[in-house]
Amino acid sequence: MYTITYNDMTFTVEPRGDRWDISYALPNGSSAIAGAGLFAGLPGNEAAARALALIKTIFPVGIKSVGPDVSHPNTIGDLKIVGPDVTHPNFIYWNKDSVSCPVQL
Repeated sequence: MYTITYNDMTFTVEPRGDRWDISYALPNGSSAIAGAGLFAGLPGNEAAARALALIKTIFPVGIKSVGPDVSHPNTIGDLKIVGPDVTHPNFIYWNKDSVSCPVQL
């Protein structure tokens, strides 16, 4: 079994017969299958390398959308206005493989 950590997500690559399965560890402790019956006949190291390439394709890094703060709307009379959250921009552009929020200066 091989463990791959990518973009703050944990995957495992496990053999099943002469093929490999890729599982994704969900934040609630359970897991989901990201791929099954892959890389027939490949040795572990090569299957892990191909699994990482597949994971990067399935879970690309780029833009993370953070929604507005709907639990604290501004009110004007009876209107509830949900404006942009300026402390947490709606779009964060990453230049590295991580979903962690960038350090604010």
